[in-house]
Amino acid sequence: MDLIICKDYTLDLSKPLVMGILNVTPDSFSDGGQFLNVDAAIAHAEQMVRDGAHIIDVGGESTRPGAEHVSVNEELRRVVPVVTELVKRLRVPISIDTMKPEVADACLSLGAHILNDVTGLRNDFMVEVAVRYNVPVIIMHMLGEPRTMQSNPEYKDVVKDVKMYLKKQADHAQAAGINQIIIDPGVGFGKTVEHNVQLIKSIQSFKSLGYPVLMGVSRKTFVGKLTHVDDASDRLSGTIAAVTVCVLNGANILRVHDVKECVRAIKVAEALRHG
Repeated sequence: MDLIICKDYTLDLSKPLVMGILNVTPDSFSDGGQFLNVDAAIAHAEQMVRDGAHIIDVGGESTRPGAEHVSVNEELRRVVPVVTELVKRLRVPISIDTMKPEVADACLSLGAHILNDVTGLRNDFMVEVAVRYNVPVIIMHMLGEPRTMQSNPEYKDVVKDVKMYLKKQADHAQAAGINQIIIDPGVGFGKTVEHNVQLIKSIQSFKSLGYPVLMGVSRKTFVGKLTHVDDASDRLSGTIAAVTVCVLNGANILRVHDVKECVRAIKVAEALRHG
């Protein structure tokens, strides 16, 4: 699949694309509280687009390890004003990052273009929402739920297990009528450092399923552990290294916080890959 159709926008996957992260949360692991104000959130999204982001991914509930659930009403209060403005102001697709069908429904009705579900469409109501709005869907693998996912995660074979799960969920989505699917192995979502390394090394194996692959490695804990950096906001160099390897291994979409720096790294990686 070389093109993803997002209503009025078409994403060309012949080159890696960058998804800019916009967390409108008080407790996300690296930028919680920075963009709770609607004006600050919009300004940051606009800057990410100027820096080269092809997609803006809006999330109103933290999915960091140990995160607690927020109510539907609270998540709607956070994301609806932001999505409303971004759809009008930006000239790139808006993705809604949520586990709640009610939030997905509200944001897609406002004009959001992509559904990003970290629970991988486990909820049949989420599937119904995606079908109703006929939008591309990102299906991610997560072991358990954010609150408990890092409690001693175990797999028989992490690549085979994650790949089998993504295939099952993608097959289910297709059978329901979802035609545009992106898969995400879920780096950091119920995985050890070694699990994450294996997933990044195995991007081509995931691509053999026939779907574009999104990788979210930005500022993740495994980057911090490999570089001995506890402060998530100080993990840019490690993030760039991980993003570069993902590109060289064939990732289609990179979900990142530091758009400008990662866009530049991706350009170099692509030149070296094809040069």
